[in-house]
Amino acid sequence: MAKWFGLSRAGLGIAALALSACSSDEPAERVAAAAPAGETLRLALREIADMKAVGAEIATRDQAEALARIPGTLTSLTVRAGDQVQKGQRIGMIVDTRLGYESSAYGAQVAAAQAEAARADAELKRIQYLYDNGVYAKGRLDQALAAARAANAQVAAVRAQQGASNSVAAQGAVLAPASGRVLRADVPAGSVVAPGMSLATVTAGPPILRLMLPESAIGAVRPGSRVLVTEANYAGAREGSVVQVYPGINAGQLRVDATLPGLTIDFVGRRISASVAVGQRKALTVPRRFVTTRYGIDQVQVLGADKSLSTVPVQIAATDDPGTVEILSGVAAGDILFAPKAAR
Repeated sequence: MAKWFGLSRAGLGIAALALSACSSDEPAERVAAAAPAGETLRLALREIADMKAVGAEIATRDQAEALARIPGTLTSLTVRAGDQVQKGQRIGMIVDTRLGYESSAYGAQVAAAQAEAARADAELKRIQYLYDNGVYAKGRLDQALAAARAANAQVAAVRAQQGASNSVAAQGAVLAPASGRVLRADVPAGSVVAPGMSLATVTAGPPILRLMLPESAIGAVRPGSRVLVTEANYAGAREGSVVQVYPGINAGQLRVDATLPGLTIDFVGRRISASVAVGQRKALTVPRRFVTTRYGIDQVQVLGADKSLSTVPVQIAATDDPGTVEILSGVAAGDILFAPKAAR
């Protein structure tokens, strides 16, 4: 019994020595060592650009149509979608067989008028000779002179009609209306076409990003407003600006054109996702490093008044700054967020 009591007292003595060796500052040092290194951020509302998600289309400033100018049969169309053309280049031919018959008829009329003019000129020379020798009176000479002039005028009139017919036939040539890339040329050769029918579509002007906004955005979007491309599969520049706001409203939509650096017309008509600045608003924004995603849930760490950390799920949204996100719910202004220091 004495031996057990001696051992117990010895154990108590060792424990007492261990406690006396610890200073009063060691618990605080342990807490500081246990707290992870990182940075804090107090949430506050600030002004950000109000970005509205819209659909966008890669287009060109203008699109020119190569139209048929005469009725007839399209005998050839030498371009296809994707070809480059120059303004005035002949890209097809329309033939109207009726114009050929009409031109032949005018040719026969020209020959007949020329024969009549030659006869009238010969008659005028004969009467002029007889008048000079006193055989015919002055009235007979005037009559022959008028007949010769009428015959020559008839020749000029028929030749003008023949020239008009030939010029109409020449309008069968289909010309490129502008310099650019052919977007559509799907009318096959041999098709019967009518005046005004579109045979090909050619780009005209620089490439642009065309946005269609609801008419409620009138007054909120103006030239110079920021435009961001949010399409994940888009490999070009992400930020541009509005260059033109069209004054007309079509089906409740406002048409807006924007420029984007490096935009090409390789795929005109491609639809991509974009957003445009429609004003300013207040929001809670934080650097993206303060938000972590686990199991598909976005979370932040909130530093409490007792220096304890708690994980809070939040709902976030993208902003106009790729390095910043907006917190929609989960925390409020005044909360202090904590981001652990990244390990090197």
